[in-house]
This record gives sequence, C-alpha cells and structure tokens, in this order.
Amino acid sequence: MPKFVELWVYLSATPLFGLTATLVVYALAQAAYTGLGQAPWANPVLWTVVFLASGLLATGVPYPSYFAGAQFIHFLLGPAVVALAWPLWLRREELRQRWGRLLVAALAGGVAASGSALLLGWVLGLPAEVILSLVPKSVTAPVAMGIAEQIGGIPELAAVFAVMTGLVGALSGKYLFDALRIPTDPAGWAARGFALGTASHGIGAARALHVNADAGAYAGLALGLQVVLASLLIPLLFRLF
Repeated sequence: MPKFVELWVYLSATPLFGLTATLVVYALAQAAYTGLGQAPWANPVLWTVVFLASGLLATGVPYPSYFAGAQFIHFLLGPAVVALAWPLWLRREELRQRWGRLLVAALAGGVAASGSALLLGWVLGLPAEVILSLVPKSVTAPVAMGIAEQIGGIPELAAVFAVMTGLVGALSGKYLFDALRIPTDPAGWAARGFALGTASHGIGAARALHVNADAGAYAGLALGLQVVLASLLIPLLFRLF
C-alpha cells in the first residue's frame, strides 16, 4: 500500500497524468455512449467532466497539476473548430443559395440567446456581474470569456455558463426537436443542427456531428456565425446602451 501511494503521488505530479487521465476517461465514456446507442443523456463530454472532477476532488489533486497535461488536448480545440469548415466546403453550393436566410436566423438566434439570459438574470435578481457573464452563454467558452471581460462580466463565470449551456443543449436537443416535430429529412437535419449550434456552440455541434452529417455541418456553421456576430455586436451594443 505505501508503494502504491508513492506511485500515485509521483504520477499525479507529472504532466502526463492529466493527458492520460483525460484520454482514458473519455475513451471509456465514448465506448459507453456508443454502446447505449448514442443516447443524449450518455453524452461523453458530460460524463468525462463528472468523472474527472470527482476523481480530482477525491484524490486531492490540484487542478493546475491536472491541467499541466490536459493543456495538450486544450490546444487541439482550435484545430478541431477549424476542421468544422470541411463539411461546409462540401456543401458550399447550398450555402450560397441560403446565406441570407442563414444570416437572419443566426442574428435572431443570437438575440434570443443573449436576450433571454438578460431577462432571466433580471427576473431572478442576480448581481450585475453575473448577468453580464450570462449574456455570451451560447458562444463557445474562450470567446465567451473575452466578451464577458469587455462588457464587465466575470470571464471564469462566463466559461462555466457556456459549458453548462452546451451540455444542456446537447442533452435536451433531440427531445425538444422531436416535441416540435422537426422532421429528420435533409432540410430537417439542417434546421436541427443549425439550431443546436446556435444555442449550444461546440458541444452542441459535437453532438450534431455524432447524429447526422448534415446536422453537424450546419451546427458548425451556426457556431462560427455566433462567434463572429457576438464578438462584434455584443460589446458594441453595450457601449451604445
């Protein structure tokens, strides 16, 4: 037992600990997700976060020690987002035909996402800093942190809200779309994917890619549009009003 404790202390202090733990836990969660028929509640991102956070708390490993290795995966977020452009390139002709409607839909979705956050925070009587941190909740976490900092919010809290929003969308999207009777033909998949990418950014786009290629492509497009529109318009509107 003492030798095991010594080994654990040594491994937990090395950069490879965070990298190995993340890869192993995610691989197991992905295998379970596939075995369960890709059920929304079995989302591998959700369960990876739950198990890793529980493990760090149970073992007393500080987050900086874990992130020293996990940062190598964090670095891959940028290339992963860029890779979403490939499905869009394959569908460039239909995007040329629909660009106007897609832009209007992105604007409407962004206004609904930010406006509902402001209204909800105001109704609940939340502090101003918390409300401002909620505003970019439907934009991918790194961008949400930058926007929150510009408008007077708390960047770290904005990242938490963004991740929670993404997970809620990935878990509930299928049931909501089914309740709204959105079809599963090519047009319906495009609508589902675009809505999920608009509301739930990268985590929603990842879920859409698992389910259908068209849904994944349009979710990636919605994610990119929200990043651009929110980065430009939210700080501008807050400066004006």
